Amino acid sequence: MLERHPQPMTVEAFFAWQERQAERYEFVGGVPVRLMAGARNVHDDIVVNLLATLHTALRGSGCRPFTGDGSVKTGPDQIRRPDAGVDCGARDPSAMTAADPRLVAEVLSPSTRDFDAFENLAEYKALESLEHILLIEPNAPEIMLWSREPDRTWRKERVAGRDGVLALPSLGITLALSDLYDGVVFPLRPRLVQDESSGETGR
Repeated sequence: MLERHPQPMTVEAFFAWQERQAERYEFVGGVPVRLMAGARNVHDDIVVNLLATLHTALRGSGCRPFTGDGSVKTGPDQIRRPDAGVDCGARDPSAMTAADPRLVAEVLSPSTRDFDAFENLAEYKALESLEHILLIEPNAPEIMLWSREPDRTWRKERVAGRDGVLALPSLGITLALSDLYDGVVFPLRPRLVQDESSGETGR
């Protein structure tokens, strides 16, 4: 869930204001929107595993992972903070956004509900530099991967099971789901994405 701050501002003013805040905010339509805190341990465990795996896989490539404290500019007055991402641009230590984001990853939560209802997906797809989008199910080893094709269209692929592998050709790496879900204990809750065998969606 997001909490809106009513005062409109420019992107530059937003970042100056954000530095004085204790909580993290996104910038949506010219308005700061507070990101709700209190992610479950399973969410945090998956994000830590993803960042560690990306760091190892990308070493020496000129690309590097960034955390949820980083941000991606998806429009003139839109700043998003994915759970993790990959930046392949020149790193400016004073900058507030990824210079050349190639991948963003989000771990689903009850507020995002499922892969198809994820509200930021269209924004991410419109970002010209982006090559891969990962939406990660926290209650089972299952990831939906969108990859940009040579003709710049998007290909959607569901990868499930701890023996699954994510191919990220534009980054020259693969990620094993066994690494991304290493040590993860799934909560006794319904999955957040549609179960294709039953046609039902967990809430």
